Amino acid sequence: MVLIYSGTRSERVRNVDHAAPGDFENIFLRHYAALLRVVGGIVGDAAAAEDIVQETFLRLYRSPPQDNTHIRAWLYRVAANLASNHLRRERRRAHREALQTSYAHANKGEADVEEKLVRDDEAFRVRAALARLSPRDRACLWLRYSGASYAEIAAALGIKRSAVGTVLARARARFKEYYVKEGG
Repeated sequence: MVLIYSGTRSERVRNVDHAAPGDFENIFLRHYAALLRVVGGIVGDAAAAEDIVQETFLRLYRSPPQDNTHIRAWLYRVAANLASNHLRRERRRAHREALQTSYAHANKGEADVEEKLVRDDEAFRVRAALARLSPRDRACLWLRYSGASYAEIAAALGIKRSAVGTVLARARARFKEYYVKEGG
């Protein structure tokens, strides 16, 4: 992969839309913030989102896709897979911790523990349902619920603005189906 470091940082940021496909730094500048927002919405943890996005770009640097014309889709797919892996690990860890906590507090404050377990369980079911969605559906839902317009969603996902409503409706239906299967 060829790295181009000519010009000042502000010039590189201004010219990011005219980046050569192999220019790693410009690809990073172009996609980092949006990818971080989407991954942050999926995992719900800013530090984990930064780690996942960093790992996504490391994978791009180490082993770029053969077809650079679809770099955004590749980045979102890799980031979504890494986020799904993270959520699975977190769900297992949180379940173990919840069991330990419930045993530790069996005789004191049972109502508080039960209430927290219910809230935690609800959050895990939402994250589990999101993790089962395709990267495009997950990104579409997250962007919409983050306040993005249909035009912004279309640009981020590389689809026509007129298709956003359909993609969003299908993503909502799939989320609901997966959420119900998770016990919601």
